Amino acid sequence: MEAEKVVEKSAAEKLAERKERLRSLHKQRQEARTQNHHEVIAEDARKKLPNNWESRRRQAEWLLADDQAREEAKAQGKDYDRLKLLSVSAVDAERIEKKKRKRNPDLGFSTFEAQTARQYNRLVKNLPPRDMAKYEQQKEELGEAFYGGPNTILQGLVKDKKSSIDNMAKDLEQQIERRKKYSRRRTYNDDADVDFINERNSKFNKKLHRFYGEHTAEIKQNLERGTAI
Repeated sequence: MEAEKVVEKSAAEKLAERKERLRSLHKQRQEARTQNHHEVIAEDARKKLPNNWESRRRQAEWLLADDQAREEAKAQGKDYDRLKLLSVSAVDAERIEKKKRKRNPDLGFSTFEAQTARQYNRLVKNLPPRDMAKYEQQKEELGEAFYGGPNTILQGLVKDKKSSIDNMAKDLEQQIERRKKYSRRRTYNDDADVDFINERNSKFNKKLHRFYGEHTAEIKQNLERGTAI
């Protein structure tokens, strides 16, 4: 009788184990079904997003982290731009510089229209972020004159801030410096030898000297001394 009880008890335990295993498998199946449903919903939401959403998200996160680091450096009285450069290697700095030149190449002067368009894009890019509170305040203060018109006179209605005037003066000074740097005009040297008869001949002589000057220097000296054979 005792042996039969032991056999019956072991069979009941086996049945209980099987039922427990079935419940566990059923629970895992339900969890997998729920997880798959969530993944399908998330994938459908990702498909509805723009193609460059991931890059835009990473850029936004980088901007937020950069602003936070800048504020922390400012609170500590440190120069954030200098600290940032200290963590950039020479290889990365060269790669960033090449990328900047590729995005905004200096094509030189082509036409006045292209020059004006480039300057306009540069000025718009350097504009500060839009202050919507000031925008709404000006709209209320100016009324209909805010939108302008053929008979609108803004003289005396709008007063520019000192910081805006300083920014404009600084930009004009930078433009003057850039014009000096990229100017193609050549200053006339009064002490230079006159070996030309007109402007066109002067340019031609300079071109000859640029290519053959070092090879004909002795001949020129002999001609000037009058000892040429």
